[in-house]
Amino acid sequence: MAAFRKNSKGEFAFQLLSEAGSEYDSEANLVSLQTREVIIAKVSNRERRNTATVIRSHLELNDPASQNASTAVLLSKGSSSEFIDDDLGIGNYNPFKHRRLSNPTSDSETLIHLLKASLGTGILAMPMAFMNAGLLFGLVATFVIGFVCTYCIHLWVKCAQILCIRRRVPSMGFSEIAEFAFLTGPMPLRKYSVLAGFLINLAILIEMLGCCCAYVVFVARSMKQIAEHYWEIDWSLQVYMILLIPPLILLNLMRSLKYLTPFSMISNFLFIVGVCISYYYIFDDLPPMSERPMFSSWHQLPIFFGTTIFALEGVGVVMPLENNMKTPEHFIGCPGVLNIGMVLVVTLYAITGFFGYLKYGEATEASVTLNLPVEHLLGQVLKTMVALGIFLTYSLLFYAAMDILWPKLKSNFSRPLPVEYIFRVLLVIATVVVAAIFPNLGPLLSLIGALSLSVVGLIFPALVETLVYWEHPGLGFYWWRLWKNLVIALFGLIGLFTGTMTSLREFGH
Repeated sequence: MAAFRKNSKGEFAFQLLSEAGSEYDSEANLVSLQTREVIIAKVSNRERRNTATVIRSHLELNDPASQNASTAVLLSKGSSSEFIDDDLGIGNYNPFKHRRLSNPTSDSETLIHLLKASLGTGILAMPMAFMNAGLLFGLVATFVIGFVCTYCIHLWVKCAQILCIRRRVPSMGFSEIAEFAFLTGPMPLRKYSVLAGFLINLAILIEMLGCCCAYVVFVARSMKQIAEHYWEIDWSLQVYMILLIPPLILLNLMRSLKYLTPFSMISNFLFIVGVCISYYYIFDDLPPMSERPMFSSWHQLPIFFGTTIFALEGVGVVMPLENNMKTPEHFIGCPGVLNIGMVLVVTLYAITGFFGYLKYGEATEASVTLNLPVEHLLGQVLKTMVALGIFLTYSLLFYAAMDILWPKLKSNFSRPLPVEYIFRVLLVIATVVVAAIFPNLGPLLSLIGALSLSVVGLIFPALVETLVYWEHPGLGFYWWRLWKNLVIALFGLIGLFTGTMTSLREFGH
């Protein structure tokens, strides 16, 4: 049984009584009933049904407004954190129906954005990745890494949807997913929830802004090649980077993802046509496969891993894209926007890497377009089209970085809109400055992939799923879900440390 009273704050409260009628001494057994909020603490599994019945009756009889509870938090030791919705009868929360979007994107628009975020300089670097893996090993490993990364993206999205239902919120970003996952996991780990959110934000920022820096290097190199061929101008690479600043600023002053869709479509078209033209050169007069090693060497594999993970750079825009969809339930599933996009992306990576390395062998550059003859008109058109496509892709990754940074900063300003525009300008300039300091494209791509994408794409999704499923529905038969996620996280950790160290050593050379 339970006794209701008002506490010192004037809130409705009750105290759970034992069968003998004696009160529990601990204040942790109190349940506060506030309008639009239910907070339950330290209720054992054995008593939770009776407790929930009492709370529900009180809500219906005494405080009807509280039936629309928007928050339900259980801090009970050893009990499931989502029993509240089931037992109180306030479940069946659909986060998708509570999203209020001014410019939602359709399935096709989301697929376009996903393809554009993934089909960047990474696909052009795949021949270099194969050079560090070998022809046959690179082909098999690319599909394996692609499958694992796609599966980990599924983990992110699925856990986000579960946590949205538990927390009764319409959407979550990466850091919120990490924080709430830690809060629902084992008690000793809950104090690290804020740190987890910070680390995931830091890794995604390194990924997004690092990719933007790599794009600046790539576009500047293409501009330099064409300018030197036509006008014999001997400018340094950094001068071309400075010339990119004004158009980059103008493009990235747009604040809505909806308005970036036309640029993504143009970029996709230019990039796909450019890749097709590069295939014309790649498939022309291919040497026999016997001239290329099937496996390179063990010490080169970290570069392959980092470059391939970098090529799957779209993981960082997954949650912003899913959160902005008109029909987010179509994002995962079969076939689903995510599966369609990733099958296309990984297949193109494998084809480009395999035949690009077969064609150019040990002469393969960090971007396969740099291997194409600049004296041919078609080669010049290709370099221009791909460079323009990469230039337009910058805006989508920049949007994802702003989606993380600006919400945490804007509350500090009374007039946030003009400050946001100034911040965008400064951030664009910062990416160009970093690109000018590290103009070596190959090690830069591998370092970004190993340092940030291993964390975001492999380690954290495995950890998050383990924590989200820790209490309910559990880790499965013989804890299979735990062992599976340990393997994924170990794979990511090995890639993180070996890829980072190898890339830094390449910078030294």
